[in-house]
Amino acid sequence: MSLKRLWTALKGGVNEGLETAADSQAIRILEQEMREAKEELQKCDQSLTTIMAKRKMAENKCASLAKDIETYTTHAIQASESGNDELAVECAERVGQLEEELATEQEILNGFNTSEQTLKANIAKAKTNVRRMEQQVDQVRATESVQKAQASISSRHLGADSKVKTAVNSLERIKQKQAQRAAELEAAQELASDESGASLDAKLKAAGISGPGTKSGSDKLAELLAKRKA
Repeated sequence: MSLKRLWTALKGGVNEGLETAADSQAIRILEQEMREAKEELQKCDQSLTTIMAKRKMAENKCASLAKDIETYTTHAIQASESGNDELAVECAERVGQLEEELATEQEILNGFNTSEQTLKANIAKAKTNVRRMEQQVDQVRATESVQKAQASISSRHLGADSKVKTAVNSLERIKQKQAQRAAELEAAQELASDESGASLDAKLKAAGISGPGTKSGSDKLAELLAKRKA
């Protein structure tokens, strides 16, 4: 390999290593940002709880003022009908004051309602974004783990294929040696049979021809009876 090609290969390996390190660092930074975002969302939830509590108090205050207005309005009418104009005017003035307070309190309540709805929407959107980002990070990490496992399995598979091929070749050599040994033993046994005449006797027996010294049971019995009479 030329120096130029070697330098290109080394440079490519270094760049790949730097990119891998940068990607890993980017994921860690992203995870840190998500943790910080979650902490901020917890603070937002607390702020939302506070706003909701104040909105509830403002609602109660508006309801109380509305009830007082209704009460003093009734008193003013009753006092006027009974001829007590001074008391009726006083009650009417009280109704006017309460209406001004209710208008102010209603503005406050409207502000709390607007803030609450806006904050709820923003928090929900932020939580959705964080969950989506967490899902993507988990997917990236899972995919990376799977790809590493696949690369490891592929590497081992190639090594295993080589080992299996070597083992198969060895097995075939053993079989060939065993077959050759069996043939040699069979040839030796045939040679020993020929030397002892067993092979010829076996051929005669297979042809239905008895050997010269072979007698049947009846012939042997007749021979024994003849010897006894003599």
